[in-house]
Amino acid sequence: MPELTKLFILTIAIVSLISTASIKADPPPNIVLVITDDQGYAQLGRNGHPWIDTPNMNRLYDESVHFTRFLVSPTCAPTRSAIMTGRHPMQNGVTHTILERERMTLDATILPQVLKTAGYTSGIFGKWHLGDEDEYQPHNRGFAEAFIHGAGGIGQAYDCSCADAPGNKYFDPVIKHNGSFVKTDGYCTDLFFTAALGFIKKQAEQKQPFFAYIATNAPHAPFIAPPENTKKFKDRGCNDNQAGFYGMVENIDENLGRLLDKLEEWDLEKNTIVIFMSDNGTVGNGCGDPDKAIGELEDGSKMFPFNDNMKGFKGSPDEGGVRVPFLVRWNGVLEPGHEIDRIAAHIDILPTLAEVTGAKLPEDQVAGRSLWPLIKGDSADSWKDRLLFTHVCRWPTGANPDDYQWNKFAIRSQRYRFVNNNSLYDMQKDPNQSTNVIDENPEVVKRFRNSYDKFWKASRPLMVNESAPMCPERPFHVQYYQQKEKGGIPDWQAPEL
Repeated sequence: MPELTKLFILTIAIVSLISTASIKADPPPNIVLVITDDQGYAQLGRNGHPWIDTPNMNRLYDESVHFTRFLVSPTCAPTRSAIMTGRHPMQNGVTHTILERERMTLDATILPQVLKTAGYTSGIFGKWHLGDEDEYQPHNRGFAEAFIHGAGGIGQAYDCSCADAPGNKYFDPVIKHNGSFVKTDGYCTDLFFTAALGFIKKQAEQKQPFFAYIATNAPHAPFIAPPENTKKFKDRGCNDNQAGFYGMVENIDENLGRLLDKLEEWDLEKNTIVIFMSDNGTVGNGCGDPDKAIGELEDGSKMFPFNDNMKGFKGSPDEGGVRVPFLVRWNGVLEPGHEIDRIAAHIDILPTLAEVTGAKLPEDQVAGRSLWPLIKGDSADSWKDRLLFTHVCRWPTGANPDDYQWNKFAIRSQRYRFVNNNSLYDMQKDPNQSTNVIDENPEVVKRFRNSYDKFWKASRPLMVNESAPMCPERPFHVQYYQQKEKGGIPDWQAPEL
């Protein structure tokens, strides 16, 4: 066995040992995973936000097991690739959000393919962002139903393959539905939830266990929400961007309520696991500067942006760049309100769902750990500590990644966060990262550096997109114009709910 392969397998073994034992639910639970884009941890009432209205997120929070320190990547495509594979984004070839480096390696076995081994049918609704070329698209990677926009956001287009349908907008967007474009009528987030509900209803009627992955592009910029969601923020003095950002969050909340109500109406509530999360920390330019008021409430009090006093926003290796809500509801099975303070991460989602469903894990791929023992209420005292690695990546195209190994990275244990090779924070005593304790803890720093160096060396051969040439075509543009010329773009027929 080559030494590099041995090192990679050793790295996986050090991170975790994974059980694939099923919980033997009969019938097996359905799974709905809702992931928002750039919402972060703090833009949710139950997480302490003083004035945002999120009654349905709050309801789900109250009915769920929730993690207080769930960590993802600093930006979106890396997090999504980790969810799909159960391993670090760099080991999926994902080191950027554009420039061909958002394409998830074709060598990976991904979540819908894993769940299919347990008889599940999977659908995705919203944002994919792991490759716009046809072979990378979700309908060719295990999703039986795919209703998505291209690139990292509706209307985006870059000088590479990463581009959505030309001229696309948040209202009445063109959507790729199972490989072909359709014209929709309505606001994007509303449409994604409607399509997902149609899929859920159909699978339920067929008594088919399902995985519904609802990945909103909101509240990512541009900050555009329906007028009924932005009005109160504008009335309070917020500028257009802030009204759009917070209006998008509240619109997501309304749609989450619609989802929860339909699950109850269709008698799916007790046999469906609902997960809610975000893909990275709050986006600072939408949230606003926490030290500057952005408006005024009806009682005259000032509206200050809220990020739970964390250091960093989206794009940062600090806690505020990677901490997100993670709520897990399974009514009648999990204890509502159970709080888990153990660090957990995006790489843990695939092995957790594999354990819950009895699905078969791919060999020599998954580095995450099943969270099911914590979720079902086992004592956290026996939960072995581990190190979680973060890197912002995004170095210039063509650069040698090794030149950036020790820049914009972090290592997290249950107690410490080590950032950029020069700062160590005791997160239990100092969750806001205000005091650097690196000089007092040389052995901790030495261990972190050595572990990170092993992780980096194991990851380097798997960064498969670093030398990829820029694609001369934008696949969504090419396909859109070809379809428009041959037969046109038909209207999408929304499902009856």
